[in-house]
Amino acid sequence: MLLSFLMLFLELMLIRWGAANVLYLAYFTNFVLLASFLGIGVGFLRAGLRSDHFGQAPIAVAVVLGFVALFPVQVDHGAHVVGLFGWPVLPVWISLPVIFVLVTAAMALVAEGVARTFATFPPLSAYRLDILGSLLGIATFSGLAFLHSPPVVWGAIVAAAFLVLLRTRLDPWRITALVAIVLLLGAVSLVPHQYWSPYYKVSFSRSPGGVESIKVNGLPHQSIYPTSLLRRSNAFYLYPYRHLKRRPLGDVLIVGAGNGNDVAVALSQGARHIDAVEIDPVIQSIGARDHPDHPYQDPRVSVHIDDGRAFLERSDHRYDLIIFALPDSLTLVSGQSSLRLESYLFTLQAMQSVRRHLRAGGVFTMYNYYRPDVFDRFAETITRAFGHSPSIDRGPVGSGPRRQAVLTVGRAAGDIVRATPWVAPARAPLVATDDWPFPYLKSRAIPRFYLVTLLLILLGSAALTRQFGGRFGEMRPYLDLFFMGAAFLLLETKNVVQFALLFGTTWFVNALVFFGILLAVLLAVEVARRVTLPPAKLLYLLLTAALVIAWLVHPEALLAMSFLPRLGAAFGIAFAPVFLANLVFAQRFRDVGSSTVAFGANLLGAMVGGVLEYAALVTGYNALLAVIFVLYLLAFLTRPGLARVLPTTARG
Repeated sequence: MLLSFLMLFLELMLIRWGAANVLYLAYFTNFVLLASFLGIGVGFLRAGLRSDHFGQAPIAVAVVLGFVALFPVQVDHGAHVVGLFGWPVLPVWISLPVIFVLVTAAMALVAEGVARTFATFPPLSAYRLDILGSLLGIATFSGLAFLHSPPVVWGAIVAAAFLVLLRTRLDPWRITALVAIVLLLGAVSLVPHQYWSPYYKVSFSRSPGGVESIKVNGLPHQSIYPTSLLRRSNAFYLYPYRHLKRRPLGDVLIVGAGNGNDVAVALSQGARHIDAVEIDPVIQSIGARDHPDHPYQDPRVSVHIDDGRAFLERSDHRYDLIIFALPDSLTLVSGQSSLRLESYLFTLQAMQSVRRHLRAGGVFTMYNYYRPDVFDRFAETITRAFGHSPSIDRGPVGSGPRRQAVLTVGRAAGDIVRATPWVAPARAPLVATDDWPFPYLKSRAIPRFYLVTLLLILLGSAALTRQFGGRFGEMRPYLDLFFMGAAFLLLETKNVVQFALLFGTTWFVNALVFFGILLAVLLAVEVARRVTLPPAKLLYLLLTAALVIAWLVHPEALLAMSFLPRLGAAFGIAFAPVFLANLVFAQRFRDVGSSTVAFGANLLGAMVGGVLEYAALVTGYNALLAVIFVLYLLAFLTRPGLARVLPTTARG
């Protein structure tokens, strides 16, 4: 259990550490996840070899952490990409491969220790202990996120686990590596004006002019301005108010309230009451403490630390003004999807929800620095949701092709004044939906950079597995488990994005989903250990039925439910396939000849599933259920002895 705890905790730590320090990983955290799965798979395949390299794991972990710390990729306030101390950065074609290889090596060494212990138990007993350790790892890392714990705490936990596991094998090199892990993460944790929220590494600095700038994961994110300065230098904050007919201003909803700039402006415009929604508690607390106008201390303001779309879906309140105030998260929901924290705010269904939350005569506005294609997409989305075009206000040009712009629309066409309507281009822009929540993609396609990277990952993975994991022939009897691993990873991903839509993209919802998945897996293992399961054919049929139900029940139907019925339906639709898939897995895994090779093949399949997840950029997420069905069909067809068994008996 301790070994499995360490393996999962370390995987989560490396995902978080990489995204916080290397810009290349900001929107590609799945990269570290894929490296982790490859490493764990290779480690399990190596468990049958005589040489035991688990003792080298602390050194490999220290090297990974050290490389990322010495060669970060971040952006300064002049929009220049810089490394440590402002040095030039490593090019992407060096940085990413090195990180991938180092993470793979570190996770392979840890997994080898897990696998050698795994092999001393009956397969299902080992799997049960592995799941229990993983549950402990998820719970611990989630608890640290809740407490905003700095990296030194992560490092201390990892070092303590290694000390217990290697207590009889410690030597100067291993002790030095463990000390280096704690000292390195301790030094990072002592950087002044730096905090670790559940989503970001948050740092701030004050300019000579008194403006406080906030960076997240090394990227400039927000600046705190007094309202008097906003009127002069960032007038777009006030553009929406010149279109309002209704005065005095009544109830206002601000999504993406951040450090409080937008709240301060709304208060200066006479808002009667403001619901300020911000997903990151650390950024909001910095604004509450440091904003010169102290907007969060005003009794007219109610603060909600929540996901904006989830807040809308839970609330029946109607507003005179709703503002999407620069909601740009700069991070993904998890290392297991391509979904950003704000993605579900910009879908057609979200805009329709916004319109329902406006009173008669109410107004919606959103502003940011937009790429031209993104600006047109959002304007088209608003037009379809409201039935008429929004007004546009353009500001100065930002970095690259981005330009400051404001879109404002009334609940009805005549609800705003002094409006310059947006004119649609000749070719209607592609609109993001709850099934395809990718507002920043230019088209339904996988970007070339992703395609090339994923292809190189697959080729490199095949080479590494062949070189260090033994012969592919050893895995041939477990080809069905390989397909199960790929299918289950996609099933996990589908559940993550489904719950993000239904209950919010917060770290808490994300942690609960993974915790729930592991509990469903554990329940399936306990059932398989205590009950004689029906034939495999029947289990596969039940799994197919559960996937068909998940396909037929669209998220819109669940969103229309009140909270408790929606929660019950979501759990049933999400976790029934998980439970049945693991009954299938447990039945097959119980009688394998080599539990480590079988589990290694399953984990390598999961890595391939992580690559297949990018198909959602083309098809949308619901179509992943068809891919999952095909993979489980392949698992059924490649079961050992199928051709011999099917004509005479229904046994699995």
